[in-house]
Amino acid sequence: MASTEQKLSKLEHLGAALDSGALAQVRRILNSDLQAADVAHLLESSPPKERKLLWDLIAEENEGDVLQHLSDELQTWLLNQMSAQEVANAMADLDADDVADVLQNLPNTVTQEVLTSMDTQDRARIEAILSYPEDSAGGLMNTDTVTVRPDITLEVVLRYLRRHRSLPDMTDNLLVVNRRDEFIGILPINKILVSDPDITVREVMSTEVTTITALMEDTEVAQLFERHDLISAPVVDDVTGKLLGRITIDDVVDVIREDADHSLMSMAGLDEDEDTFAPALKTSRRRAVWLGINLITAFLASAVIGLFQATIDQVVALAVLMPIVASMGGIAGSQTLTLVIRGQAIGHIDSKNIGWLLNREFIVGLTNGILWALVIAAVTYVWFMDVQISAIIGCAIVINLVVAAISGAYLPVLLKKLNIDPALAGGVVLTTITDVVGFFAFLGLAATLYL
Repeated sequence: MASTEQKLSKLEHLGAALDSGALAQVRRILNSDLQAADVAHLLESSPPKERKLLWDLIAEENEGDVLQHLSDELQTWLLNQMSAQEVANAMADLDADDVADVLQNLPNTVTQEVLTSMDTQDRARIEAILSYPEDSAGGLMNTDTVTVRPDITLEVVLRYLRRHRSLPDMTDNLLVVNRRDEFIGILPINKILVSDPDITVREVMSTEVTTITALMEDTEVAQLFERHDLISAPVVDDVTGKLLGRITIDDVVDVIREDADHSLMSMAGLDEDEDTFAPALKTSRRRAVWLGINLITAFLASAVIGLFQATIDQVVALAVLMPIVASMGGIAGSQTLTLVIRGQAIGHIDSKNIGWLLNREFIVGLTNGILWALVIAAVTYVWFMDVQISAIIGCAIVINLVVAAISGAYLPVLLKKLNIDPALAGGVVLTTITDVVGFFAFLGLAATLYL
């Protein structure tokens, strides 16, 4: 608690210094008092003009640490204002995987300039990571590993470790490889500390290890870390089995956060890296696309209503009750859609169990449909004293809730097969289905009975 209060106090001092124009004090707080992650949070929480001022006050040796904690959009904006040499200097003390993450937000020509300015060893390590897709284990891994052979003693391992100035972050195991650099097991650090130093690595190492292939998707990597409570895991070549690097829990946390941001923002048709303080014109342009798509679907629902204009003119109560049918279907479908998208994200749903899920959602939709149809029909009768309208809206509610539940369950599966992001497109398609089906069922039944 004390550290949190101290951090808030420093941010308050920073705000006061900015307001008073005490730039020397602001520079000291940014470069000495706050951690890089806190400085990055401050940049992301600032409007554009203030953001530029703060960035200019950050010391060059701290720029790389701050950059790696920024969102992709803000990171790209800042990198585009730096020369290739400035980027290379900022990246000098970062891990290879963090450098690769930053370079992936730059144009290829600038990336090549930055790589050319690096020494041969660093360039080779970063190029190895960049050769894999960004959302794969290879693109996520760090090539900085500590490896040992199985035939040496723990005493030799200890002497070898003492030669290092420090170990890579999150080193809970040493990686055991053979003479061909093929991964064969791990040597936990705690085993080294408590075992007889005269025994060999082979005698205490573990071969029952969760290995990750370089082309595995990052979401699958995150699921493995969660399932097995891993701190780090080796990454091996898909074909040869050679050790390529390792992934640590801090990288996996970033994947989990990005996936959560993606799911949340995509529901509204926004990019997960949407800048809270982006300029108005840029924000308007992005949102206009999905407003246009929504307009098209709204016209489709309106066209269905237009087919029954004569019925609505005759029975005005229908116009009053129509939003109820559409709203109930929309909520029921959204509940199922959200559940299924989450199930896909954590790997619970596949072709073997989707049939059971569809059957369950049909029963749920029918049960809730009958329950709420009775409630809404009763309220409608008290309101309009018309048995026919009560029966019509009750039947329409049952139909729409059943269709909504089935659509919400199957849409994410269908969209995924079509390589369309369910989180991005599912809500728009589902709303169209529930509106069209709800209006058609309600007004169609009314037209049958009243005309």
